[in-house]
Amino acid sequence: MTTLDTADVATGGPTLAQERRLVTSIPGPRSQELLERKAAAVASGVGHTAPIAAVAAGGGVVLDADGNSFIDLGSGIAVTSVGNAHPKVVEAVQRQAAQFTHTCFMISPYEGYVAVAEALNRLTPGDFPKKSALFNSGAEAVENAVKIARKATGRQAVVAFDHAYHGRTNLTMALTAKSMPYKSGFGPFASEVYRAPMSYPYRDGLSGPEAAARALSVIDKQVGAANLAAVIIEPIQGEGGFIVPAEGFLPAIAEWCSANGVVLIADEVQSGFARTGTMFASEQFGIVPDLVTTAKGIAGGLPLAAVTGRAEIMDAAHAGGLGGTYGGNPIACAAALASIDVFENEGMVPRARELGELMLDRLGALQAADPRVGDVRGRGAMIAIELVDPETQAPDAALAGAVARRCIGEGVIVLTCGTYGNVLRFLPPLSIGDALLHEGLDVVAAALAAEVTA
Repeated sequence: MTTLDTADVATGGPTLAQERRLVTSIPGPRSQELLERKAAAVASGVGHTAPIAAVAAGGGVVLDADGNSFIDLGSGIAVTSVGNAHPKVVEAVQRQAAQFTHTCFMISPYEGYVAVAEALNRLTPGDFPKKSALFNSGAEAVENAVKIARKATGRQAVVAFDHAYHGRTNLTMALTAKSMPYKSGFGPFASEVYRAPMSYPYRDGLSGPEAAARALSVIDKQVGAANLAAVIIEPIQGEGGFIVPAEGFLPAIAEWCSANGVVLIADEVQSGFARTGTMFASEQFGIVPDLVTTAKGIAGGLPLAAVTGRAEIMDAAHAGGLGGTYGGNPIACAAALASIDVFENEGMVPRARELGELMLDRLGALQAADPRVGDVRGRGAMIAIELVDPETQAPDAALAGAVARRCIGEGVIVLTCGTYGNVLRFLPPLSIGDALLHEGLDVVAAALAAEVTA
Protein backbone atom coordinates (compact mmCIF):
# COMPACT_ATOMS: atom_id res chain seq x y z
CA MET A 1 0.00 0.00 0.00
CA THR A 2 1.16 3.52 -0.68
CA THR A 3 1.01 6.44 1.69
CA LEU A 4 -2.00 8.63 1.05
CA ASP A 5 -0.91 11.58 -1.06
CA THR A 6 -2.36 14.80 0.29
CA ALA A 7 -0.10 17.18 -1.60
CA ASP A 8 -2.82 17.96 -4.11
CA VAL A 9 -5.45 18.62 -1.48
CA ALA A 10 -6.50 22.21 -0.86
CA THR A 11 -5.63 23.63 2.53
CA GLY A 12 -8.26 23.57 5.24
CA GLY A 13 -9.83 26.40 7.15
CA PRO A 14 -11.80 29.15 5.40
CA THR A 15 -9.94 28.63 2.09
CA LEU A 16 -11.66 25.28 1.54
CA ALA A 17 -14.53 25.39 -0.98
CA GLN A 18 -17.81 25.36 0.94
CA GLU A 19 -19.65 22.77 -1.09
CA ARG A 20 -20.92 19.22 -1.04
CA ARG A 21 -19.14 17.30 -3.78
CA LEU A 22 -19.04 13.58 -4.52
CA VAL A 23 -16.55 12.40 -7.12
CA THR A 24 -16.36 8.73 -6.09
CA SER A 25 -18.54 6.23 -4.35
CA ILE A 26 -18.19 6.24 -0.55
CA PRO A 27 -15.67 5.11 0.49
CA GLY A 28 -13.46 6.04 -2.42
CA PRO A 29 -10.32 4.04 -3.24
CA ARG A 30 -7.92 6.14 -1.17
CA SER A 31 -10.25 6.13 1.80
CA GLN A 32 -10.71 2.38 1.42
CA GLU A 33 -6.95 1.98 1.46
CA LEU A 34 -6.72 3.79 4.78
CA LEU A 35 -9.62 1.79 6.23
CA GLU A 36 -7.78 -1.41 5.34
CA ARG A 37 -4.66 -0.14 7.09
CA LYS A 38 -6.79 0.87 10.07
CA ALA A 39 -8.28 -2.62 10.30
CA ALA A 40 -4.79 -4.12 10.36
CA ALA A 41 -3.17 -1.64 12.75
CA VAL A 42 -5.80 -0.13 15.03
CA ALA A 43 -7.63 -1.96 17.82
CA SER A 44 -11.11 -3.05 16.77
CA GLY A 45 -12.64 -1.26 19.75
CA VAL A 46 -11.84 2.07 18.10
CA GLY A 47 -14.69 2.44 15.64
CA HIS A 48 -15.59 5.13 13.14
CA THR A 49 -18.80 6.66 11.84
CA ALA A 50 -17.87 7.89 8.36
CA PRO A 51 -15.83 5.54 6.13
CA ILE A 52 -13.57 8.29 4.82
CA ALA A 53 -9.96 9.41 5.15
CA ALA A 54 -10.11 13.07 6.14
CA VAL A 55 -7.37 15.27 4.74
CA ALA A 56 -8.72 18.80 5.18
CA ALA A 57 -11.60 20.58 6.89
CA GLY A 58 -12.87 24.08 7.44
CA GLY A 59 -16.02 26.16 7.61
CA GLY A 60 -18.76 23.59 7.26
CA VAL A 61 -17.04 20.87 5.23
CA VAL A 62 -14.66 17.93 5.53
CA LEU A 63 -12.61 16.84 2.50
CA ASP A 64 -11.51 13.23 2.06
CA ALA A 65 -8.47 11.76 0.31
CA ASP A 66 -10.51 11.02 -2.81
CA GLY A 67 -11.60 14.63 -3.29
CA ASN A 68 -15.11 14.19 -1.88
CA SER A 69 -16.37 17.16 0.12
CA PHE A 70 -18.81 16.41 2.96
CA ILE A 71 -21.13 18.80 4.75
CA ASP A 72 -20.14 18.54 8.41
CA LEU A 73 -23.09 18.30 10.80
CA GLY A 74 -21.02 16.79 13.60
CA SER A 75 -18.04 19.09 14.30
CA GLY A 76 -16.04 16.11 15.51
CA ILE A 77 -18.72 15.71 18.23
CA ALA A 78 -19.07 19.41 19.09
CA VAL A 79 -15.31 20.08 19.10
CA THR A 80 -14.63 22.33 16.10
CA SER A 81 -17.31 24.85 17.02
CA VAL A 82 -15.29 27.86 15.79
CA GLY A 83 -14.64 26.00 12.55
CA ASN A 84 -11.84 23.62 11.69
CA ALA A 85 -8.43 25.22 11.24
CA HIS A 86 -9.69 28.67 12.19
CA PRO A 87 -6.94 31.16 11.24
CA LYS A 88 -6.62 32.55 14.77
CA VAL A 89 -6.27 29.07 16.22
CA VAL A 90 -3.76 28.01 13.58
CA GLU A 91 -1.65 31.13 14.11
CA ALA A 92 -1.70 30.75 17.89
CA VAL A 93 -0.69 27.09 17.68
CA GLN A 94 2.14 27.81 15.27
CA ARG A 95 3.47 30.65 17.40
CA GLN A 96 3.39 28.63 20.61
CA ALA A 97 4.91 25.52 19.01
CA ALA A 98 7.86 27.61 17.91
CA GLN A 99 8.39 28.86 21.48
CA PHE A 100 8.04 25.62 23.46
CA THR A 101 5.82 22.57 23.29
CA HIS A 102 5.98 21.39 26.90
CA THR A 103 7.50 22.04 30.30
CA CYS A 104 4.80 20.42 32.47
CA PHE A 105 2.91 23.12 34.31
CA MET A 106 3.57 21.32 37.59
CA ILE A 107 7.33 21.76 36.99
CA SER A 108 7.61 25.24 35.55
CA PRO A 109 4.35 27.22 35.11
CA TYR A 110 3.65 29.37 32.07
CA GLU A 111 1.29 32.20 31.27
CA GLY A 112 -0.98 30.37 28.83
CA TYR A 113 -2.33 28.01 31.48
CA VAL A 114 -2.97 30.88 33.89
CA ALA A 115 -4.65 32.94 31.17
CA VAL A 116 -7.01 30.07 30.26
CA ALA A 117 -7.90 29.65 33.94
CA GLU A 118 -8.58 33.38 34.22
CA ALA A 119 -10.83 33.27 31.14
CA LEU A 120 -12.78 30.27 32.45
CA ASN A 121 -13.20 31.89 35.85
CA ARG A 122 -14.65 34.93 34.10
CA LEU A 123 -16.88 33.13 31.59
CA THR A 124 -18.49 30.33 33.60
CA PRO A 125 -21.74 31.04 35.47
CA GLY A 126 -21.58 32.57 38.93
CA ASP A 127 -20.57 35.93 40.39
CA PHE A 128 -18.19 34.66 43.08
CA PRO A 129 -14.46 33.92 43.37
CA LYS A 130 -13.54 30.97 41.13
CA LYS A 131 -10.51 28.88 40.30
CA SER A 132 -9.74 26.37 37.55
CA ALA A 133 -7.58 23.33 36.90
CA LEU A 134 -6.75 22.09 33.40
CA PHE A 135 -6.69 18.53 32.08
CA ASN A 136 -6.69 16.66 28.76
CA SER A 137 -10.18 15.25 28.21
CA GLY A 138 -13.76 15.56 29.35
CA ALA A 139 -13.53 12.28 31.25
CA GLU A 140 -10.47 13.55 33.12
CA ALA A 141 -12.30 16.75 34.00
CA VAL A 142 -15.28 14.79 35.35
CA GLU A 143 -13.06 12.48 37.41
CA ASN A 144 -11.27 15.44 38.93
CA ALA A 145 -14.50 17.29 39.65
CA VAL A 146 -15.67 14.27 41.64
CA LYS A 147 -12.32 14.10 43.45
CA ILE A 148 -12.59 17.76 44.38
CA ALA A 149 -16.19 17.43 45.56
CA ARG A 150 -15.35 14.43 47.72
CA LYS A 151 -12.41 16.20 49.30
CA ALA A 152 -14.40 19.39 49.89
CA THR A 153 -17.37 17.65 51.52
CA GLY A 154 -15.71 14.72 53.24
CA ARG A 155 -18.40 12.50 51.67
CA GLN A 156 -18.10 9.77 49.05
CA ALA A 157 -21.40 9.16 47.26
CA VAL A 158 -22.09 10.67 43.83
CA VAL A 159 -25.43 10.79 41.97
CA ALA A 160 -25.70 10.78 38.18
CA PHE A 161 -28.83 10.51 36.06
CA ASP A 162 -30.56 8.18 33.63
CA HIS A 163 -29.34 8.66 30.05
CA ALA A 164 -26.16 10.35 31.29
CA TYR A 165 -22.83 10.13 29.53
CA HIS A 166 -19.69 11.28 31.32
CA GLY A 167 -16.81 9.34 29.75
CA ARG A 168 -15.03 6.05 29.20
CA THR A 169 -12.63 5.85 32.17
CA ASN A 170 -13.55 3.61 35.10
CA LEU A 171 -15.24 6.23 37.26
CA THR A 172 -16.90 7.96 34.33
CA MET A 173 -18.17 4.63 32.99
CA ALA A 174 -19.84 4.16 36.38
CA LEU A 175 -21.44 7.59 35.99
CA THR A 176 -22.53 6.83 32.42
CA ALA A 177 -25.93 5.19 32.07
CA LYS A 178 -25.69 3.38 28.73
CA SER A 179 -24.11 -0.06 28.75
CA MET A 180 -23.43 -0.68 25.06
CA PRO A 181 -20.96 0.34 23.75
CA TYR A 182 -19.53 2.29 26.69
CA LYS A 183 -19.61 -0.14 29.64
CA SER A 184 -20.39 -3.67 28.51
CA GLY A 185 -17.70 -6.10 29.66
CA PHE A 186 -15.47 -3.45 31.21
CA GLY A 187 -16.47 -3.74 34.89
CA PRO A 188 -16.27 -3.79 37.82
CA PHE A 189 -16.85 -0.08 38.09
CA ALA A 190 -16.11 2.52 40.76
CA SER A 191 -18.27 2.29 43.86
CA GLU A 192 -20.51 4.82 45.59
CA VAL A 193 -22.16 5.91 42.35
CA TYR A 194 -25.96 6.09 42.29
CA ARG A 195 -28.49 6.91 39.59
CA ALA A 196 -31.59 9.08 39.65
CA PRO A 197 -34.33 9.46 37.02
CA MET A 198 -33.84 12.28 34.53
CA SER A 199 -36.48 14.68 33.27
CA TYR A 200 -37.31 13.43 29.76
CA PRO A 201 -40.40 15.41 28.67
CA TYR A 202 -41.04 13.47 25.47
CA ARG A 203 -41.17 10.13 27.30
CA ASP A 204 -42.19 10.83 30.91
CA GLY A 205 -44.76 13.62 30.45
CA LEU A 206 -43.79 15.16 33.79
CA SER A 207 -43.42 18.84 34.58
CA GLY A 208 -40.02 19.99 35.79
CA PRO A 209 -41.04 20.15 39.46
CA GLU A 210 -42.70 16.73 39.22
CA ALA A 211 -39.62 15.17 37.64
CA ALA A 212 -37.37 16.83 40.23
CA ALA A 213 -39.52 15.54 43.10
CA ARG A 214 -39.26 12.03 41.66
CA ALA A 215 -35.47 12.28 41.36
CA LEU A 216 -34.98 13.78 44.81
CA SER A 217 -37.15 11.08 46.35
CA VAL A 218 -34.86 8.43 44.87
CA ILE A 219 -31.77 10.29 46.10
CA ASP A 220 -33.15 10.67 49.61
CA LYS A 221 -34.17 7.02 49.83
CA GLN A 222 -31.18 5.37 48.19
CA VAL A 223 -28.32 7.65 49.21
CA GLY A 224 -29.25 10.33 51.74
CA ALA A 225 -27.96 13.88 51.63
CA ALA A 226 -25.60 13.31 54.55
CA ASN A 227 -23.63 10.79 52.46
CA LEU A 228 -23.67 12.66 49.17
CA ALA A 229 -20.65 14.56 47.90
CA ALA A 230 -21.98 15.62 44.51
CA VAL A 231 -24.76 15.53 41.99
CA ILE A 232 -23.45 15.60 38.43
CA ILE A 233 -25.70 16.44 35.51
CA GLU A 234 -25.50 17.57 31.90
CA PRO A 235 -27.80 20.61 31.56
CA ILE A 236 -28.67 19.20 28.14
CA GLN A 237 -27.74 15.56 27.89
CA GLY A 238 -25.44 14.73 24.99
CA GLU A 239 -24.90 11.07 24.14
CA GLY A 240 -28.14 10.25 25.95
CA GLY A 241 -30.13 11.89 23.18
CA PHE A 242 -29.93 15.71 23.50
CA ILE A 243 -32.54 15.54 26.23
CA VAL A 244 -33.63 19.00 27.38
CA PRO A 245 -35.12 18.79 30.90
CA ALA A 246 -38.52 20.28 31.58
CA GLU A 247 -38.61 23.84 32.89
CA GLY A 248 -38.03 23.94 36.62
CA PHE A 249 -36.23 20.59 36.88
CA LEU A 250 -32.66 21.87 37.11
CA PRO A 251 -33.44 24.78 39.49
CA ALA A 252 -35.16 22.35 41.87
CA ILE A 253 -32.15 20.03 41.83
CA ALA A 254 -29.80 22.98 42.34
CA GLU A 255 -31.85 24.34 45.23
CA TRP A 256 -31.84 20.94 46.96
CA CYS A 257 -28.06 20.62 46.52
CA SER A 258 -27.48 24.07 47.99
CA ALA A 259 -29.76 23.37 50.98
CA ASN A 260 -27.98 20.10 51.73
CA GLY A 261 -24.34 21.05 51.20
CA VAL A 262 -24.07 18.88 48.09
CA VAL A 263 -21.74 20.01 45.29
CA LEU A 264 -23.62 20.53 42.03
CA ILE A 265 -21.41 19.64 39.05
CA ALA A 266 -22.60 20.75 35.61
CA ASP A 267 -21.01 18.62 32.90
CA GLU A 268 -20.83 21.13 30.04
CA VAL A 269 -18.31 19.16 28.00
CA GLN A 270 -20.68 18.93 25.01
CA SER A 271 -23.05 21.82 25.76
CA GLY A 272 -20.46 24.46 26.62
CA PHE A 273 -18.73 27.20 24.64
CA ALA A 274 -21.60 28.82 22.73
CA ARG A 275 -22.96 25.50 21.46
CA THR A 276 -26.48 26.05 22.84
CA GLY A 277 -26.76 29.78 22.13
CA THR A 278 -25.27 30.95 25.41
CA MET A 279 -21.69 30.48 26.46
CA PHE A 280 -22.85 27.71 28.80
CA ALA A 281 -26.15 25.86 28.76
CA SER A 282 -26.55 26.30 32.53
CA GLU A 283 -27.30 29.97 31.90
CA GLN A 284 -30.51 29.07 30.05
CA PHE A 285 -31.92 27.14 33.00
CA GLY A 286 -31.22 29.70 35.70
CA ILE A 287 -28.73 27.56 37.61
CA VAL A 288 -25.28 28.40 38.93
CA PRO A 289 -23.29 25.18 39.39
CA ASP A 290 -20.64 24.86 42.07
CA LEU A 291 -18.31 23.19 39.56
CA VAL A 292 -18.38 23.16 35.75
CA THR A 293 -16.52 20.66 33.57
CA THR A 294 -15.53 21.70 30.05
CA ALA A 295 -13.66 20.21 27.08
CA LYS A 296 -14.60 19.61 23.40
CA GLY A 297 -15.20 23.12 21.99
CA ILE A 298 -12.74 24.78 24.35
CA ALA A 299 -9.64 24.67 22.13
CA GLY A 300 -10.62 24.50 18.48
CA GLY A 301 -9.74 20.82 18.10
CA LEU A 302 -6.79 20.45 20.45
CA PRO A 303 -7.09 18.27 23.58
CA LEU A 304 -7.87 20.39 26.62
CA ALA A 305 -10.36 20.17 29.46
CA ALA A 306 -11.04 21.99 32.70
CA VAL A 307 -12.80 22.04 36.03
CA THR A 308 -13.89 25.52 37.11
CA GLY A 309 -15.78 26.43 40.22
CA ARG A 310 -16.11 28.05 43.61
CA ALA A 311 -12.66 28.91 44.87
CA GLU A 312 -13.26 27.41 48.31
CA ILE A 313 -14.29 24.08 46.76
CA MET A 314 -11.52 24.05 44.16
CA ASP A 315 -8.94 24.77 46.87
CA ALA A 316 -10.03 21.76 48.97
CA ALA A 317 -7.58 19.46 47.19
CA HIS A 318 -4.09 19.39 48.69
CA ALA A 319 -1.05 20.52 46.68
CA GLY A 320 -0.13 17.79 44.22
CA GLY A 321 -3.58 16.24 44.39
CA LEU A 322 -4.59 17.64 41.01
CA GLY A 323 -2.64 17.70 37.78
CA GLY A 324 -1.14 15.46 35.14
CA THR A 325 1.92 15.54 32.92
CA TYR A 326 0.11 17.00 29.91
CA GLY A 327 -2.69 18.86 31.65
CA GLY A 328 -2.90 22.39 30.28
CA ASN A 329 -0.40 21.73 27.49
CA PRO A 330 0.93 25.10 26.24
CA ILE A 331 -0.11 24.52 22.63
CA ALA A 332 -3.62 23.52 23.67
CA CYS A 333 -3.81 26.59 25.93
CA ALA A 334 -2.79 28.84 23.04
CA ALA A 335 -5.53 27.28 20.92
CA ALA A 336 -8.05 27.77 23.73
CA LEU A 337 -7.23 31.44 24.14
CA ALA A 338 -7.60 31.96 20.39
CA SER A 339 -10.89 30.03 20.37
CA ILE A 340 -12.26 32.04 23.29
CA ASP A 341 -11.35 35.21 21.40
CA VAL A 342 -13.37 33.93 18.43
CA PHE A 343 -16.34 32.95 20.62
CA GLU A 344 -16.44 36.38 22.23
CA ASN A 345 -15.52 38.65 19.33
CA GLU A 346 -16.75 36.99 16.16
CA GLY A 347 -20.44 36.59 17.03
CA MET A 348 -20.42 32.87 17.74
CA VAL A 349 -23.03 32.99 20.51
CA PRO A 350 -25.74 34.72 18.43
CA ARG A 351 -24.70 32.60 15.45
CA ALA A 352 -25.50 29.46 17.44
CA ARG A 353 -28.97 30.82 18.10
CA GLU A 354 -29.46 31.59 14.41
CA LEU A 355 -28.44 28.08 13.44
CA GLY A 356 -30.79 26.68 16.06
CA GLU A 357 -33.74 28.63 14.69
CA LEU A 358 -32.96 27.44 11.17
CA MET A 359 -32.68 23.79 12.24
CA LEU A 360 -35.77 23.85 14.47
CA ASP A 361 -37.79 25.36 11.63
CA ARG A 362 -36.62 22.80 9.07
CA LEU A 363 -36.82 19.80 11.38
CA GLY A 364 -40.15 20.93 12.82
CA ALA A 365 -41.56 20.89 9.29
CA LEU A 366 -40.12 17.42 8.84
CA GLN A 367 -41.84 16.29 12.05
CA ALA A 368 -45.16 17.69 10.89
CA ALA A 369 -44.88 15.73 7.64
CA ASP A 370 -43.49 12.44 8.98
CA PRO A 371 -44.91 10.75 12.10
CA ARG A 372 -41.68 8.78 12.52
CA VAL A 373 -40.09 12.00 13.79
CA GLY A 374 -41.41 11.72 17.33
CA ASP A 375 -39.61 14.71 18.83
CA VAL A 376 -37.49 17.68 17.78
CA ARG A 377 -35.49 19.22 20.62
CA GLY A 378 -32.38 21.08 21.65
CA ARG A 379 -31.01 24.57 22.00
CA GLY A 380 -28.86 26.63 19.69
CA ALA A 381 -26.64 24.57 17.42
CA MET A 382 -27.29 21.42 19.48
CA ILE A 383 -30.48 20.00 17.95
CA ALA A 384 -31.78 16.45 17.57
CA ILE A 385 -34.69 14.43 16.23
CA GLU A 386 -35.92 11.26 17.89
CA LEU A 387 -37.09 8.60 15.44
CA VAL A 388 -39.85 6.26 16.55
CA ASP A 389 -42.46 3.78 15.44
CA PRO A 390 -45.33 6.12 14.56
CA GLU A 391 -47.95 3.88 16.17
CA THR A 392 -46.26 2.89 19.43
CA GLN A 393 -43.62 5.64 19.82
CA ALA A 394 -41.10 2.85 20.45
CA PRO A 395 -37.54 3.92 19.63
CA ASP A 396 -36.46 3.05 16.08
CA ALA A 397 -32.70 2.66 16.20
CA ALA A 398 -32.59 0.83 12.89
CA LEU A 399 -34.17 3.77 11.11
CA ALA A 400 -31.78 6.25 12.72
CA GLY A 401 -28.77 4.18 11.72
CA ALA A 402 -30.03 3.71 8.16
CA VAL A 403 -30.70 7.43 7.71
CA ALA A 404 -27.27 8.37 9.06
CA ARG A 405 -25.53 5.89 6.74
CA ARG A 406 -27.52 7.10 3.75
CA CYS A 407 -26.64 10.72 4.56
CA ILE A 408 -22.93 9.92 4.74
CA GLY A 409 -23.17 8.13 1.42
CA GLU A 410 -24.71 11.29 -0.01
CA GLY A 411 -22.00 13.59 1.37
CA VAL A 412 -23.40 14.72 4.74
CA ILE A 413 -21.85 13.69 8.05
CA VAL A 414 -24.64 12.99 10.55
CA LEU A 415 -24.21 11.41 13.98
CA THR A 416 -26.56 9.23 15.99
CA CYS A 417 -26.97 9.13 19.77
CA GLY A 418 -29.49 8.31 22.47
CA THR A 419 -29.86 5.61 25.09
CA TYR A 420 -31.94 3.67 22.55
CA GLY A 421 -29.77 4.62 19.57
CA ASN A 422 -32.71 6.27 17.80
CA VAL A 423 -31.67 9.93 17.80
CA LEU A 424 -30.06 11.91 14.99
CA ARG A 425 -28.07 14.81 16.39
CA PHE A 426 -26.98 17.93 14.58
CA LEU A 427 -23.86 19.77 15.76
CA PRO A 428 -22.74 21.93 12.83
CA PRO A 429 -19.70 24.16 13.19
CA LEU A 430 -20.82 27.65 14.11
CA SER A 431 -18.90 28.78 11.03
CA ILE A 432 -21.19 26.91 8.61
CA GLY A 433 -23.13 28.99 6.10
CA ASP A 434 -26.93 28.97 5.92
CA ALA A 435 -27.01 27.61 2.37
CA LEU A 436 -24.74 24.71 3.24
CA LEU A 437 -26.77 23.86 6.33
CA HIS A 438 -30.01 23.97 4.31
CA GLU A 439 -28.46 21.63 1.76
CA GLY A 440 -27.36 19.25 4.50
CA LEU A 441 -30.87 19.18 5.96
CA ASP A 442 -32.29 18.61 2.46
CA VAL A 443 -30.16 15.46 2.29
CA VAL A 444 -31.37 14.37 5.73
CA ALA A 445 -35.00 14.82 4.68
CA ALA A 446 -34.42 12.89 1.45
CA ALA A 447 -32.65 10.11 3.32
CA LEU A 448 -35.52 9.77 5.76
CA ALA A 449 -38.06 9.71 2.93
CA ALA A 450 -36.02 7.11 1.05
CA GLU A 451 -36.13 4.74 4.02
CA VAL A 452 -39.93 4.44 3.71
CA THR A 453 -39.57 1.86 0.96
CA ALA A 454 -36.06 0.69 1.74
